[in-house]
Amino acid sequence: MAERAVVLDIEGTTTPIGFVTGVLFPYARERVGQFLAHRASEAADDLAQLFEERQQDESAGLSPPPWRDGTPAERLDSMVAYVGWLMDHDRKSTPLKALQGRIWEEGYRSGELRGQVYPDVPRAFVRWRAQGRTLAIFSSGSVLAQKLLFSHSEAGDLTGYLQAYFDTTTGAKRVADSYRKIADALDVAADAALFLSDVALELDAARAAGMTTGLVVREGPPPAASHPVVRTFDDVPDD
Repeated sequence: MAERAVVLDIEGTTTPIGFVTGVLFPYARERVGQFLAHRASEAADDLAQLFEERQQDESAGLSPPPWRDGTPAERLDSMVAYVGWLMDHDRKSTPLKALQGRIWEEGYRSGELRGQVYPDVPRAFVRWRAQGRTLAIFSSGSVLAQKLLFSHSEAGDLTGYLQAYFDTTTGAKRVADSYRKIADALDVAADAALFLSDVALELDAARAAGMTTGLVVREGPPPAASHPVVRTFDDVPDD
């Protein structure tokens, strides 16, 4: 019997990695200063959390950029530098991801950004929903960023097929309890959910929670892992 729920990663799974690393991340990095200079009040909670995260980094013996509490220009430079430092370290920081989502929102609304998905994704969404499956996203990107990507995709608005979105506020992607929380939120048993991702450690956590898993390998040879390989969503069995 087909799993009642399909939970999907984004980067490397529904969406080319190059779009995230080569388009979205540079877009946010180039515009973070301008965004904070004019709209910092909208991200006040995110900035407060970033300040706390920076203090934790410093306490942990890391070397984040200094956070200067001087002139407005100095404070702005400090915030921009720390955001850049987090991005350089590919930190799955909840406030960073929230801030990026706010910046990307401008790009999607203006038409500068269009979400990219693999060609098999819309077909699979239609098929899985016709089968009565619940579709959900679990990504380190914020829920806002997820909704923007799928609502402004080059294949059209795909959000009508998606019932739920989960980000790092649910938990880390490499922790089994995150997947238990997702199953509970979707009102399905964990073993009635399929999680598809291109990251084996995420799949290990999902399997530890009881989910069925599939390792998405869009290009090249599959890495050494103990999960079934999925080359295209077209090959995901219906039962």
